[in-house]
Amino acid sequence: MAYRAGTMSEASSPTPGPFDTLNPAQRAAVDHGIDDLRQGHRPGPLLVVAGAGSGKTRTLTARVASLIVHGADPRRVLLLTFTRRAAREMTRRAQALVAEALDTEPAAGLPWSGTFHAVGQRLLRLHAHELGLAPEFTVLDRPDAEDLVDIVRTELDFANTGRRFPRKASCLAIYSHTVNARTALEDVLQRQFPQYLDFHDELRQLFAAYVEAKQARDLLDYDDLLLYWAEAMRAPEVAGSMRARFDHVLVDEYQDTNAIQEDILLRLVPDGTGLVAVGDDAQSIYGFRAATVENILNFPARFSPAAHVVRLEENYRSTQPILAAANAVIGCASRRYAKELYSRRVGAQKPLLITLEDEQAQAQHVVREVLARREEGIDLKRQAVLVRAGWHSGTLEVELTRRAIPFVKYGGLRFLEAAHVKDVIALLRWAENPRDAVAAFRALQILPGIGPRHARRALAEIDRDGRPGDGLRRFGGPRAAHDDVAALAVLMDALGPGRTAWSGQPRMVRAWYAPHLQRMHDNAPVRERDLEQLEQIAQTYPGRGRFLAEVALDPPETAGDEAGAPLIDDDYLVISTIHSAKGQEYDAVYILNVVDGCIPSDMATGSDAEIEEERRLLYVAMTRARDRLHLLVPHRFFRTHQRRHGDGFVTAVPSRFLPAPILDCFERQAEGGAPDDGAAAAGTARVDLKRSMRDMWR
Repeated sequence: MAYRAGTMSEASSPTPGPFDTLNPAQRAAVDHGIDDLRQGHRPGPLLVVAGAGSGKTRTLTARVASLIVHGADPRRVLLLTFTRRAAREMTRRAQALVAEALDTEPAAGLPWSGTFHAVGQRLLRLHAHELGLAPEFTVLDRPDAEDLVDIVRTELDFANTGRRFPRKASCLAIYSHTVNARTALEDVLQRQFPQYLDFHDELRQLFAAYVEAKQARDLLDYDDLLLYWAEAMRAPEVAGSMRARFDHVLVDEYQDTNAIQEDILLRLVPDGTGLVAVGDDAQSIYGFRAATVENILNFPARFSPAAHVVRLEENYRSTQPILAAANAVIGCASRRYAKELYSRRVGAQKPLLITLEDEQAQAQHVVREVLARREEGIDLKRQAVLVRAGWHSGTLEVELTRRAIPFVKYGGLRFLEAAHVKDVIALLRWAENPRDAVAAFRALQILPGIGPRHARRALAEIDRDGRPGDGLRRFGGPRAAHDDVAALAVLMDALGPGRTAWSGQPRMVRAWYAPHLQRMHDNAPVRERDLEQLEQIAQTYPGRGRFLAEVALDPPETAGDEAGAPLIDDDYLVISTIHSAKGQEYDAVYILNVVDGCIPSDMATGSDAEIEEERRLLYVAMTRARDRLHLLVPHRFFRTHQRRHGDGFVTAVPSRFLPAPILDCFERQAEGGAPDDGAAAAGTARVDLKRSMRDMWR
């Protein structure tokens, strides 16, 4: 059946074909090597450098459809993606384009469309006998793999070394990064997990035993699907069979591939014929997952002759002033594919670069702007607040809660629902109300050796006189917990009425909680930042009761690890880490804490490669915005370790990614900031609310 490039309607006006609406660069990517295909030859290697918002998915699906329209067998097309959803969507769209081009009903899809891991699993089962695998091998999901690591860890008795050996999740994370980055364990520990460097020998022993345990049980974990596939490509007969299965290999999001994925592809298509890679080096931000930008930067030179490169630079999302600023930021990168994003959406408003007094003023600014845009007709969910790390939004989350503005957070727990934050708040609640059994029950179980049974016994002692410190001393606890129970009793005495000023209480609780935080959580340094943020927030309230009342307004049922849309409202503000926002777009974007130490993170300044990835993070954040973009620069940050040298605040400097030569791309403003009390005066009439609540059910 002939390809319909375009037809004339009854009124003699042209009807565009399915590929006729592509822009020239997109069309060049779609048409690459099609003449060779018509003559029975596979096209040479192609790299499509697709800038943010430039129609990457549209171009890739059109490329797949064009190959099929011009004679490629869809059963011999391999489309590799990073999510199942992306694979399904691109397959559906490619089918529709083929049907439109050939004027037929949509035919069968692409049988070899899927994620790297899903395709690897299928190929390994097909060649299991040749590779010494059981065809019925079981694939472990992440929790199951962690449990097996824990079993092996226990068998090796590493939990009783007298030192804080990493927990199962951390062990698996170290193993996974080592495998996927193809890097020595010691190098991974030094760069990514320095707190566990002393356990190098034990971890190597653990991982060897973990591999043996999997093999003895015919188990493969998520990482094995890639590792075994890569090793299979080193066996000549198996590799030849796998190569012969595919004529065309297309890879989405190539900037997110790691060393082992690149190895698979280069062995699957050694000469590059039929290979298409699509991605954007400027959006390579997943180094912590072992992805490497070098894969896409070095792609053309992997082949001889070098791969053809097509750049997609027309942006369909943002206004030109936003793109000009984003181009300026990424233009300072030390190594990249040169491209200048442009848009037909002219726009008059430059991105705003706003200096504020502190984080509280930053939160106030965001709330004012978000509400102002809402009054202009921009729904809350069409606006987003982007942060480098989840803890950066703590002050804002409390302010949104106080103002009853619904929000959803992506990329980690909502601040007030994180376990360690709830622990500290529980201690303060218990001190405020010694009869708060819920808070006391949680606080008591922070102690090692104190479970629900011992906690109930302790509460019985405390209820005798309502004095937590005295009750704890009477309780004593199991022998192994005596010292910890005594330390908690001292803390509760110090938090009692008239003993310690409110300004010092959060710091006192944090000091008591610090060793328990280290004991209970592997990622204690990150959680310590949350508690530092909580202390700063607490300082803005006049007293403990007022603070606890405000934070209690955050309904637990609307929070979650990756919280979905709140049920209380059909509109809500989006708060997201930059990593979680990749691939999204919003009418208005507010980027918090655009200062050195946050962007770039002070945890990611150990090498030039880390700095460059941080620059790309800012670029990704900026290119999420369609019409309005605010970069916020607080002048001062609260840091508890600075209190001995002054008032606890340190001065911040704007991000190094905003040097003087590019500041003309922004409209600069300076704002003062002070906490907005907004509290209603409490009435003085005495009402027996408890009795009223009881009477309601009589």
